[in-house]
Amino acid sequence: MKKGFVYLAGAGPGDPELITVKALNALAQADCIIYDFLANPALVEGYACEKIYVGKKGGDHTLPQEGINELIIQKAREGKTVVRLKGGDPFIFGRGGEEAEDLVEAGIPFAIIPGISSFYGAPAYAGIPVTHRDFAHAMEIITGHRREDAADGEDVNFPEYDSDRTFVFLMGVKNLAHITDSLINKKQFPQETPVALISWGTRPEQRVVTGTLQDIAAKVEKENIKPPSIIIVGGVVTLREKLRWFDNQPLFGKKIVVTRTRKQSSKLSQQLSRLGAAVIEFPTIEIQPQQDLSLLETAIRNLRDFAWLFFTSQNAVSIFFEKLFSMGLDARALGSVKIAAIGPATGDELIKYGLKPDLVPKEFVAESLLDAARSLKLAGSTVLLPCAREARSVLSDGLQQLGATVERINIYETVKPENREPETIARVQEADLITFTSSSTARNFFSLIPSVQAELASIGPITSQTIRELGYAPAFEAAEYTIDGLVKAITEHYANSPG
Repeated sequence: MKKGFVYLAGAGPGDPELITVKALNALAQADCIIYDFLANPALVEGYACEKIYVGKKGGDHTLPQEGINELIIQKAREGKTVVRLKGGDPFIFGRGGEEAEDLVEAGIPFAIIPGISSFYGAPAYAGIPVTHRDFAHAMEIITGHRREDAADGEDVNFPEYDSDRTFVFLMGVKNLAHITDSLINKKQFPQETPVALISWGTRPEQRVVTGTLQDIAAKVEKENIKPPSIIIVGGVVTLREKLRWFDNQPLFGKKIVVTRTRKQSSKLSQQLSRLGAAVIEFPTIEIQPQQDLSLLETAIRNLRDFAWLFFTSQNAVSIFFEKLFSMGLDARALGSVKIAAIGPATGDELIKYGLKPDLVPKEFVAESLLDAARSLKLAGSTVLLPCAREARSVLSDGLQQLGATVERINIYETVKPENREPETIARVQEADLITFTSSSTARNFFSLIPSVQAELASIGPITSQTIRELGYAPAFEAAEYTIDGLVKAITEHYANSPG
């Protein structure tokens, strides 16, 4: 029987971008992912392999630890590559050591992939350095509760007071009053010692409460802070207001859905994430090149017959050049053919192939591209227009009215993805904002999810018109019909919104 392999991998403290490259590589080759409550769900989306949730929160355990260990071994004995994805680092209060011990006893080969731990990741996102030359020359990490099978009378291993040390308690929020009382009364910590409690650190749900050992428990109860949380005790906490950065971002805490294709979503997702948003990638379209591209191949062989080549999307550019290269040609095949692009994103795609467009309109819709073409004296010219099957006829009809002969070739179509995960749909339905970058993304989205409470953001007037035709109303529209313009519009919308 083929023997499997197990990766005990750290998922990081919550922000999905804090996972390591090695852990991502392991996920990409996994046959089975066994993941925890503290592993961000976004990290396992998009993988077609078997996925098993074994989360534990508070007293609610999907499986006891012994059951999880047995499950890991069982899946490995099926010959599978298993990724045991654990929040933070598997060897820092994550019981990864126990899982590794059982793998050794079972004879299952494994590897450990460390992760960024919450004990320093969460404070960093809260603006609290765990060490600082003026405040702390050392730090100590303590588990904030006893193990479940602890003997009666066994307590947390409380540290000795040291004014030059930072103390971080993990998994201690339910025990907070006992911790603070014990530090003051048993270990003689000054009552005014600064304390911070960070809930859901590094995630857009992050909440931070600061105080002293004397009053922090009351403040946390008043704010109704729940696990997962960590507790930081020491002088470094006083730097919080000066160094806070994450929860000062303009989109902090906003749950925003990106509906672009998975391949194209990265630019919009990254910009929104940098501004503090919780991005939910929910691609509602996939780009599917036409199976028969013989017409495009013929047009490429006869490029010398065309005066202009019009591109209305990045997808059209990439598919066009993929076909051109597959024919053993390169950009030199265009010769004297001039190129028009509908906007800067399409122009940037052309630059990847060493070509700068000769024409880009001021506004990035087909109507504006057509208006710009009026000065080209196209009468008697032949124009090649490779585009999407469902693309509007505004441009091709208008160019013909200007006297051009237009060869429109449908080289791809946008299709609706299948097999949407219920967990992802649930996250979308809880979002604050849904972004639409084309009419196709809007049509497909509302065919998948006909009712949402979130506001709707549109990249431009054509997309907005489609949204209205579908019976919905965009809350706002980008002034510049680009990804940068959409991000700017989102930021301004929330800057001007009360609360």
